[in-house]
Amino acid sequence: MALGLLALLLSDLTNNRALGPVGAIGIVCSVVSALTFLPAALVLCGRAAYWPAKPRTGDAQGASGGIWRRIAHLVDNAPRKVWAVSLTALLACAALAPALTSKGVPLDETFVDDAPSVTAQRALSEHFPGGSGNPAVIITDAGPLEKVVAAARDTEGVASAAPVSRSGRPGGEPYVVDGRARVDVTLASAADSDEARETIARLRDAVGSVQGADALVGGYTAQQYDTLRTAERDRTLIVPVVLAVIFLVLVGLLRSLLTPALLVATVALNFLATLGIASLVFTRVFGFTGTDPSVPLYGFVFLVALGVDYNIFLMSRVREESLRHGVREGMLRGLVTTGGVITSAGVVLAATFAALSVIPLAFLVQIAFIVAFGVLLDTLVVRSLLVPALVRDIGAKAWWPGRLSRKP
Repeated sequence: MALGLLALLLSDLTNNRALGPVGAIGIVCSVVSALTFLPAALVLCGRAAYWPAKPRTGDAQGASGGIWRRIAHLVDNAPRKVWAVSLTALLACAALAPALTSKGVPLDETFVDDAPSVTAQRALSEHFPGGSGNPAVIITDAGPLEKVVAAARDTEGVASAAPVSRSGRPGGEPYVVDGRARVDVTLASAADSDEARETIARLRDAVGSVQGADALVGGYTAQQYDTLRTAERDRTLIVPVVLAVIFLVLVGLLRSLLTPALLVATVALNFLATLGIASLVFTRVFGFTGTDPSVPLYGFVFLVALGVDYNIFLMSRVREESLRHGVREGMLRGLVTTGGVITSAGVVLAATFAALSVIPLAFLVQIAFIVAFGVLLDTLVVRSLLVPALVRDIGAKAWWPGRLSRKP
């Protein structure tokens, strides 16, 4: 998981790059604590650490062992049916993933509840051009200033454009600093709308074609436009890098090529299925028109990294059992032994992320739902049914080219 978070260092957005090392350091500290402080504390406390339960020698599975024996029995008797049904359901959910738009959210959807800023923006849009509160800003050489202003006014989607004057009044002498002047452009559409971002693209083309102007377009809408483009670039780069890192880690751990490829594919499918369900919930339940550009990337990194943890819990134990008892028996023993642990960890993690939904910010509510639902889907369906059934159906070949692939 730490390596997956460190892949965020490849992002061009500073908030993403900051999250990567901070999250990785936190995970490393947790590992050190789990390997040093926790064992020592358990030894000092003895069985009292498990109060009010009274663990007994050989009681590794607890009360949930019977449930996982029945699930293992189902996987053993009908593996093809189990993975076919699970895979079909996940693919059906994943087919809805393209419906989730990540072009940012308008101001009136930033907060789950109404806020004074949202009310003010609505009132402003009713009586003035939508972009009045957040004009686009053009910085240009003073020489061709009139041509730049004319090009801006002629751009589709622009309500008005005027240079900033020394007196602060319209029509006054332009305020020039170091040979550069500023032009404020009021957009016809709300500054946080898709139409406004499209206008920014046209505006940049228009003023960029003015010879000698060296014009730059900034402002709130331009920042949103650039953030969206950068987020798309980050997803295109970081997603393959994270999957490649995870694949290499699994290859080194499981001594196989086919099983790691299978596990990475199931993790990616779980993420797409989660996005598909999220697209329905966000639009039909919460009423969101889209998500922040960073939401899919954060959701991917968290879900894939966490999904790999559960892969490691399950398949490392399966490999150990397979070396002792054979591939078929090893798969079933590994599922029974780790099923309760993985499910418990998934429920706790999902509840932790779900707690973010109490904060009235759409960004956190969206992250909370995607990670919480995705973790539950991964632990209850992918890791409990789909992966064991696929490995059981493929048999020893799933461990190709390792020595387990040649084990009878």
